[in-house]
Amino acid sequence: MDKLIIAAGALLVLYAIWQTVQRVRGRAKSSCCGGAEAPTRRPVADTDETHYPYRYRLAVGGMHCSHCAVNVENALNAMPGVWGRVNLAKNEADVRAKQPVNEAAFAKALQDKDYALNGYTDLSAASA
Repeated sequence: MDKLIIAAGALLVLYAIWQTVQRVRGRAKSSCCGGAEAPTRRPVADTDETHYPYRYRLAVGGMHCSHCAVNVENALNAMPGVWGRVNLAKNEADVRAKQPVNEAAFAKALQDKDYALNGYTDLSAASA
């Protein structure tokens, strides 16, 4: 019985060492998105807010970590004429657009990245 306990303890120690080595080498899965490396943030060429007359607030489902937030921002920023910024704590995205964007277009962009559009508010209509 003592040998079994020692063997189990040795296996746990070996597993812990292996996980540490993987983490140091950048191969451990340390986020809910399945990768240790953060996704690269997609830059927005035009960050002059006056060029974006349309504004939306999106409630986004499925975000759990900062990697998710970057993935959502990247999905929004890949849309033509759209600039999105995510607030992970609120599970929301503040989105500016050069042209009107309908709810279905946002839902499709998010769904393609495995996130859900749970709410859509056209803030440009409220200020007009």
